[in-house]
Formats: sequence, C-alpha cells, structure tokens
Amino acid sequence: MHDKFDLEKLLLDVFAPETRERVAVLTDLPHDPWHDHTDWRDRRIMAEEWRQAFERLGLKTHPLVAYSCTGASNSDLPEFGDMAGQRVRLAHIFAETEIAVAMTQFSATAPLMAFTKKLPHFRAASMPNVLRRMEESALAADYRAVARKCQILAERLNRAESADVIFSTGHKFSFDLRFRKAHGDDGRCLAGREHRVINLPSGEAFIVPYEGEQPGEPSRTAGQIPVGWKGQLAILRVEANRIVEVEGDDEHSKKLRDHFAVDPVRRNIAELGLGCNDRAIVTGNVLEDEKAGMHWAYGRSEHLGGVTGPDKFSSPANVVHNDIVYAKGCPVEIRSLVLNYKAGGSEEIMRDCAYTVF
Repeated sequence: MHDKFDLEKLLLDVFAPETRERVAVLTDLPHDPWHDHTDWRDRRIMAEEWRQAFERLGLKTHPLVAYSCTGASNSDLPEFGDMAGQRVRLAHIFAETEIAVAMTQFSATAPLMAFTKKLPHFRAASMPNVLRRMEESALAADYRAVARKCQILAERLNRAESADVIFSTGHKFSFDLRFRKAHGDDGRCLAGREHRVINLPSGEAFIVPYEGEQPGEPSRTAGQIPVGWKGQLAILRVEANRIVEVEGDDEHSKKLRDHFAVDPVRRNIAELGLGCNDRAIVTGNVLEDEKAGMHWAYGRSEHLGGVTGPDKFSSPANVVHNDIVYAKGCPVEIRSLVLNYKAGGSEEIMRDCAYTVF
C-alpha cells in the first residue's frame, strides 16, 4: 500500500525552496497544425494546481505562463509568451525567477538547460507529456532511493570507456563513452548544482556518447539499433556515432528515413540513459518509460554535455532530441548491457531489463 500523493511535500523534497525564491509554472498551447486533446488540456489544469501549491508554500509565484507550442521535442522556446493576458518575454520572466516548472506537450528540457547557463540563479523541472496518473506511479517514488541508484549508475558510467548492448532482437551496439561525464537526474533540483534542470518524474543516469569532435579521434559508437513500433521493426545502422542507414521496407522504416533526411544532424547519437525509478511504468509515454530502463536519444546533445547544439542544424525547425526506450514491456527490450572500464575489466550491469548492481 503506497502513501497518498502529497504535492506540497514533493515540491519541498525536489526544490528545497526558500521563501525569498520566485516561481514560474509554464505550459504550452496548441496551434495549427497541432490539435488540442484531453491530456493536454488536463496538463494545463495540473500546471495551475502546481502553481497554487507553490503559493501555499509561501513562495512568490508568477501567474501561469503560457506560450505557443514549439511542435518538436527540445526545440528552442519562442521569444514571447502570455502571463495573465499580458505579452511577456520568456527570457525576462526567467531572469526574475529562481524556480521554473514546465508542464508541456513538447519537451522544453534543452532550452531550459541553455537558460541555466546564462542565469546562475535559475533552475527548472521539465515535465513534457506529464499525466495526472503519474502522481500514483513515478512521481510518488521514494526519491532518496532513486538518488542512491542514480549515483551508483553515474559512477559506473564515469569509469567506463564503452557500453556494449545486446537487444532482445539479437542486434548488437556499442556506445563510445570516452571524453564524457555522466550525470544523475535524481529528483533533486537544487540551487548551486552544476546541472540545474531535471525531468519530473525523475530517475536516471545519463551520458552523451563521444561525438568524434577531436581531430584524428573518430567516435567508436557503432552497430545496429532496432526500433520497434506497432509490430514493425526498423534497424538503424550506425557508424562513428551517426545513423547512416535505416533498414526495412515497412511504413515505420520509411517514416524514419524521411525524418532523418530532413536534417543530417538528426542522425547524431546524443545520449545513453539508464532509468532507475522503480515506480515508473511503461505505457508508451516517454517521460515515464525512460525512467524504467535503458534508453538512447538522437539529435541535439549540448544540453547534456555533448557538442551538438541548435546551431548545427540547418534550421531551428529541424532541432530535435528524441528518446527511444527499451525498458521491460517496450517493443524491443535489453538482453544484456556491459560496461567496459578504462582501468580494465568489464561488468554486466543489466540482464533481461533488470539491473544487476542493486
């Protein structure tokens, strides 16, 4: 039997706010060609509920901030939004805000991270596609236990020079982890931390694979990645950290080929993530699914410690950072994940979607 969800306790645990701090809760709004739907409408109601919860804690809280949706995961935010019927510059709101919560349809994680680099006082929780039911699952996790697991996984990723994955389909892939630092998204969004943007629900350690930016030192990230969707299976062939081919003749494969053809920078392997929130359940919602097991991402990486930012894309409209998840219950799962350590030796940290290290 789990305790009843306590929103105010969660906000205290996650942000450890001080009464002098100012809060902004953000949401995005549909516009053509993106149509409103029930979950999106409910998310905007949740955003106002969270804003009021911050007020009850005695924090100075802006009216709800809304902006036109970007239409793509992790694209840069628009310059302007709306606050209490007034047109406002988002950058100005963030400049006078210590804590932001973005409860959006399209992920704002990467642009929020960019703002933390400009504003040392600013920190944020990004909650793309959050659903009310998560208050009874991943949002209700014991975040002390989540933080411990994140630390264990991040420490191992930092010692590793590569990660070898065998998928449930039998395909094999290797992530080059040299020259990178791992981080833990442990459910704590505290002032003074190096990384001051988290996802909520939280619970993962992540690292950007080496992207080959050093002269004469190509990336060793390579292999085949199976991507399942509605019973169809596309195979992505990767060389030197870039998706070079999408194998398959079905609808799924053709859509992926078209998607990557829009901009070559989308082909960049941008993240290896290890989700470790034991209350997360797999339903097809990436925000929660990725906290349940291993995932990887393509596209933009600079917000996580890589070198591929929006300036590398041919158009701001093409910027993406998309995650694909392999937790238990996903179309493709993980048979084995082995870390190869810089000091020598290897360790299988995951077998059949279950961690072996805790």
